[in-house]
Amino acid sequence: MKVIIIDDEKAMHLILKRMLAKLEEVELMGSFLDTAAAFTYLSTHEVDLIFIDISMPRESGLEFAARLRRGGRNPKLVFITSHKEHALSAFEIYALDYIVKPVMQERLHETVLRAVAQIHLERAAEAGREPDLGKEVRISCLGGIEIEGVQGNKTKWKSRKSAELLGYLLVHKGRLVSRARLIEDIFGDMPQKNAEIYLNTTVYQLRKLLDTYGLKKHLHSESNHYAFTCMGVDVDLLGFEEGCRSMPVIDEANLEQAIELEQLYAGDLFGDHVYPWAWNEIERLSLMYSAFTRRLCTALLDKGETNTARRLLIKLLKRNELDEEAHMLLMRTLALQNNKDALNRQYLQFADILNREIGIPPSLEVKSYYAQLLSGLG
Repeated sequence: MKVIIIDDEKAMHLILKRMLAKLEEVELMGSFLDTAAAFTYLSTHEVDLIFIDISMPRESGLEFAARLRRGGRNPKLVFITSHKEHALSAFEIYALDYIVKPVMQERLHETVLRAVAQIHLERAAEAGREPDLGKEVRISCLGGIEIEGVQGNKTKWKSRKSAELLGYLLVHKGRLVSRARLIEDIFGDMPQKNAEIYLNTTVYQLRKLLDTYGLKKHLHSESNHYAFTCMGVDVDLLGFEEGCRSMPVIDEANLEQAIELEQLYAGDLFGDHVYPWAWNEIERLSLMYSAFTRRLCTALLDKGETNTARRLLIKLLKRNELDEEAHMLLMRTLALQNNKDALNRQYLQFADILNREIGIPPSLEVKSYYAQLLSGLG
């Protein structure tokens, strides 16, 4: 597996080189102190895996990774960071993993093995999958968890745990997950021996279910690890994420596509299924949806489509009544509709919510914007 390192600290180059040299799976192709040099190298060389620092001058690791993705390049990405809070941003651009400094040999080896396994699974799936499979089977994770076949037949889950196991593997997007981690996250409330038996039963049930949809080969088990390869399958979760990333700017050219993408978000991840291990992912996707919908509404208002924008903003505020930006967009919508009474009610409603929920008045920005909109109505 061909690997490069990007880090502005020479000391990290030495540390990672020494650690990677102990791993037979790795062929280190180069190390770079800045993203510009690395990008030049990648323009003429193919690599499988990039270890990249997040915090770098001129262009951060996250910005560089986003540039790679926009250019259609998809090497595996492992972010090196001193701050755990960067993890969310890392996974928003399909990071394989992130490692918090100081880097430990065992942790590094685990990540390398995961990359090797995922590359192997992707290549195997690419070689063996049915060409029209994605058109035949759809897996929905937004608003619930469901498999739907070509005839419209819906899932009859053998157990709640088999649905949870599929959801868990889908969230990991083809990355191998160890039995130990599955037992801890999904069966952690059971005695160890019972949990191991229950996991085996659940894997068997899920494999049989997937077989009825022609997806049996997509569930992989290897060296006490499991993964679900999503390649060739229509998964709404992945489609929504990719759509959001592919539309950093929403304008007249892609407005209809953006409206269709908003409709794809049928609800929060897994709907009413409450999986504690999924809380962070649920929150991440919810924030992604809110940010995308606000951008969509801005584009709609710029085009004068106030009714659609108003409907989407009301929907957004039902999800989070404290969303200041959504309230401001809704006030703009009402002003564009020349509805002064509704604008006044909207501002007063927001002020009441803020006072009731967190005991503060609207920000100076909101007050100024409200006054500006009122003056424009005369």
